[in-house]
Amino acid sequence: MRILVVEDEPLLAGAVAEWLRDEAHAVDIALDGGSALERFGVNAYDVVVLDRDLPVVHGDEVCREIAAADSDARVLMLTAASEIDDRVAGLAIGADDYLPKPFAFRELSARVNALGRRSRPAVAPLLERSGIRLDQHQRQVHRDGRYVPLSRKEFAVLTELLRADGAAVSAEQLLEKAWDENADPFTTAVRITVHKLRRKLGEPPIVLTEPGVGYRIR
Repeated sequence: MRILVVEDEPLLAGAVAEWLRDEAHAVDIALDGGSALERFGVNAYDVVVLDRDLPVVHGDEVCREIAAADSDARVLMLTAASEIDDRVAGLAIGADDYLPKPFAFRELSARVNALGRRSRPAVAPLLERSGIRLDQHQRQVHRDGRYVPLSRKEFAVLTELLRADGAAVSAEQLLEKAWDENADPFTTAVRITVHKLRRKLGEPPIVLTEPGVGYRIR
């Protein structure tokens, strides 16, 4: 998934982003509400992890803007306030879920993944096609029963290809979902990652190139 973490404490924002990246998500960071709205206007996010008490533009206003936009993005609101009234207020302005600070990172990622399933068409946790079996929960891939160790980016790319169920996925789409905003749109990262993925999956080739269109699973 593509995730935006909006948190004005740089250390916490970085820790949350790194935790989510370890789960093969592409994560951008904004340290204030204004930057969050700028990024949201440019990128298509599946989930926004949003601190409520933000500088420049308050988290409540950011949440309202996201809720009012023509977007499938879901909002997980974070706040130090844990009273019921605070939670109700956050949900009333458009948040999809609410997590009080301090929180366990495992619960954060579980809630993010649950929201991600709501922001996109539902898919089974196990994706299978042409002998490939990808377990999204365990982050494991097997081909014809053989375990295939993949990097985070390779796993993310393979997930998007399997989700497409045989349809071609463009390099731009893969870049959007598997890389963060720091990726150069003219980079060869997608091509290189697909090349490594093909090599690890072995013979016969299972990831096909559709010239001028993108990549697909046979």
